[in-house]
Order: sequence, then structure tokens, then C-alpha cells
Amino acid sequence: MSADSVIPFAFESLPVRGALIHLSRSWQRMQRDHDYDPLILETLGHAAAATGLIAQSLKFDGAITLQIQASRVLKVLVMQCTSELDIRGMAATQEGVGATSFAELTHDARCAITVDNGDRPYQGIVAIDGESLSASLKHYFDHSVQVPSLVALVANEHLAGGILLQQMPGMAIAKDDWTRLNFLLETLRTADFDDDAGLALIGKLFAEDDVRVQPPRNVEFNCRCSDQKVEDVLKMLGEDETKAALEEQGTIEVVCEFCGEKRSFDSVDVSRVFAENVVGGPESVQ
Repeated sequence: MSADSVIPFAFESLPVRGALIHLSRSWQRMQRDHDYDPLILETLGHAAAATGLIAQSLKFDGAITLQIQASRVLKVLVMQCTSELDIRGMAATQEGVGATSFAELTHDARCAITVDNGDRPYQGIVAIDGESLSASLKHYFDHSVQVPSLVALVANEHLAGGILLQQMPGMAIAKDDWTRLNFLLETLRTADFDDDAGLALIGKLFAEDDVRVQPPRNVEFNCRCSDQKVEDVLKMLGEDETKAALEEQGTIEVVCEFCGEKRSFDSVDVSRVFAENVVGGPESVQ
């Protein structure tokens, strides 16, 4: 297994499918332009692993976004993964305010998962469980999606990983088997991903089961920001406000929160942006 991959798998004798995700390079790239405290870093890493797992479990062509918004410590957390498993994410916090637990971090928070396949985006609300993001997502799958699921997520500054197990639709599993699988996932730790966590980890966790493993899918960090998208933001801001900011600052500098890319706009750039937004009149009047 490569350093950044998802391995889908299924149980031969149980109506359960699953996937294991292991992020290293892409996860560390997300942190490059930020200085997250340990709790924010862990929560963002859990979100990265979870979003990748959810994206690979769906049949769609587009992007899935997990977003958490709160009012006190965590202003916003956004994690996005495409159907091709290109991933990016960021978090912003209130300065001078901290938290010591996931429950405190997400107090009064709103969480949503949006699936955008280019047609009609679908958004599902995730009820925040103060215990962890994985517990919150388990409730989301069980009650909103109505697919009984088990989720285990781990993260530190070096890696983000996790496992998602889901019952096959319309098929029942014995309660004892589901309880056993839940217990096995609860043993997952970041140390399990220190080596080449792939087939060996799946075999170790589910040693009592026959598991059919599919080829791994690569996950890569990829930011979809562009000059055009930044220019569209300036157009939404409006010509008067944009030129006022330009006059005050000399140049307008826009920094992507996801990848750290800096784009600067001087007076010539701003004039071009808004000149392109002008629709010319007819050449003649009849």
C-alpha cells in the first residue's frame, strides 16, 4: 500500500463492507501553512480520514465536503474530497480561545456533509456527539443515511487514518458479530499505522474473518483554487469596494486557506477584472 491510499474490502461470511485509509504526505501537506494546536490538528486529521472514507464509499462524480462551524473556539473546519480522491482541508479558530476536549471544541457547532455531483447537491446534517467525530458520524450513518456503520479514526502530526465498516443494505448481521467488529475497531491506534498499514493491518484486526481485499486507490492533496475563482470573488465584492481596498493597501493580496497560494492584484489587474465584466452594447441602433 502506498503512503496515501484507501483499501476497500468486504467480509466473505458477513454482510459487511469496509475500507481502510492511511494518509501521510497529503495530510502533512495540509498542515504546511498552518500552526494547529494538538486538539485542532487531531480533529482535522479525523475529518481528513473520514471524508476520504466516505468519498470512496459513494458512487458519484464530484466532491464531498464535511464542514463544521462553531461560535466559540472553532470558527470553521472544512474538509473536501473528490470522487477521484483528491483531498484538501483547513481549520480556523478564534484567537486567544482554547479547548481541552472535542466536546468543548464543538460546543454549539453545526456539522454538515454535502455531496455535490454537479447536478443537485445533497446536504445531510450531522448531529455532533461530544465524544468524538467518529461517534458523530456513526449516528449520522445509522439515522440519517440509515446504513448501520462503524467508524474508527486516528490522527497525529504525521498521519491520519481510519476504518469504515458498513452493513450491506437489506441484509442482517448477527448482533454478536456487529458487537465484535465494533470492539475490534475500538482498539485502533495511531501506532497501528506506523508501518505499511494495509493488508497487514486488515489481516491483524480481522484475523478471525475471511476478508476479500480490493486494489488500493491513491489519495492525493490537490487544491482547486485558481486565478479565475479569486477574480470571481472580487467581482462578488464589487468594483467600488475592491478599488477602495486597492487604494488603501496598494495591492490586494489573496491567500488560499487550503494550499497557501498567494495571488496579488494591482491596479492594472483590478481594472482588467472589472473590464471583463462589462457587457458591450450593440454596434448599431436600428
